[in-house]
Amino acid sequence: MFASFSAVFVRRRGAARLGAATLVSGLVAAGVLAGAGQATAEETTRSQGGATATTAGLKTYGTAVIHGATGEQQVSAGLFEMSVEGGGMLQTYCVDLHNPTQRDAKYHETPWSGTSLGANKDAGRIRWILQNSYPQVNDLAALARKAGVRGALTEQDAAAGTQVAIWRYSDDVAVDALDPQAEQLADYLEKNARSRPEPRASLTLDPPAVSGRPGERLGPVTVHTNAGSVTVSPPADAATSGVRIVDKQGKAVTSTSDGGQVFFEVPEDAAAGMAELTVQASTTVPVGRAFASESRSQTQILAGSSESTVSATAGATWAKKGAIPALSAAKNCAEGGVDIIASNKGDEPFTFELQGLEHTIAAGESRTVTVPLQEDQAYDFTIHGPGGFTQRFSGMLDCRTQGSETGTATQTLSEPSPASVGGTATDTNLAETGSSGVTPFIAGIAITLVLIGGTTLIVLRGRETPTGD
Repeated sequence: MFASFSAVFVRRRGAARLGAATLVSGLVAAGVLAGAGQATAEETTRSQGGATATTAGLKTYGTAVIHGATGEQQVSAGLFEMSVEGGGMLQTYCVDLHNPTQRDAKYHETPWSGTSLGANKDAGRIRWILQNSYPQVNDLAALARKAGVRGALTEQDAAAGTQVAIWRYSDDVAVDALDPQAEQLADYLEKNARSRPEPRASLTLDPPAVSGRPGERLGPVTVHTNAGSVTVSPPADAATSGVRIVDKQGKAVTSTSDGGQVFFEVPEDAAAGMAELTVQASTTVPVGRAFASESRSQTQILAGSSESTVSATAGATWAKKGAIPALSAAKNCAEGGVDIIASNKGDEPFTFELQGLEHTIAAGESRTVTVPLQEDQAYDFTIHGPGGFTQRFSGMLDCRTQGSETGTATQTLSEPSPASVGGTATDTNLAETGSSGVTPFIAGIAITLVLIGGTTLIVLRGRETPTGD
């Protein structure tokens, strides 16, 4: 078992292997543009930015007891490991007790606003717990003394106690650690937790989509990162399209740092089209960053990180005349839906359809269209516009924990060995959470069928066009 990434892991810089990631918080976007010049884009997936990782399961854990209205339930509680695309390892705790963990689920670094933490007034206390317990504090004897733990504190005790304290704030559930030392640690952490702000993302690009006319510098796209520097990769077809990635003065950019601004420089004679740039860095992901999955696998929060590969992409669309749209999306848990952010840098209105309703973005205007959804609702909709423009968005809204909504049955589950995590017939690690994975999947399928056959109320929020892009 490892104690702390900084103490145990050998720091390693990831190879330049950029894995396909999802748009914001597990949102999948595939876009095809057939505009004025019949410009087309291959089907892609984009990421808001940061680390993308695959869960390797629960590795260091003890046992916890959930006290529910219908009885008590024993579950495994502790520290997960994830392997990062491009290189690196993460350690995480669960902040979504009653959702199961899917085997080999892919996770993406996600802002708190895209998870249940966004609406949780105690989210900052969870970050304090992470900063003041295992594995960030890997001197277990010192941790035991500070917490007033009577007796030795093992790694398993420390992981279980930390997880129990987190669950008390993340899921508002009555839960205790089975081991007395772990329970003493959990009580100490719960009592002493203080609110801490959400940590910065390891790497993001703002905005993730820009547009304009050929002959212009489209942007700026601003880099936000905790890395010392990032590499900037131009579009894959830059040699033939002539599109360059430059700074404000028009100088080619191959690397930049936090706060750096880059632009797409499009040749004046370019036909209507689109391109994408990629930035990548090697850094440690800040403790307290949330990780959400593409599937309905329990949300995680970061407890430790090795040197890991992080990346982000931004796209540009251009045309000589007419509407020139730029679209991006974000899960909005505060509003209970998905935001579609549309801007139009053209000289004509951009009109598109969404869930059977038509929306018009005037020339030079930006607007946010919020699609309200039910919790755990699967969605799959396509935006249509003039000239054959289509862009598809699909995913599932997972913004709330179920601790206050679902009772727990009397059930005792055996602790999984690290090698058998996720080994149930449904590829769901029920023992890690103590809940059945069948009901959520049935509900998700039913909601998907309802959504496909129906329409959804759309809420529009006007937004000023950012200066300089």
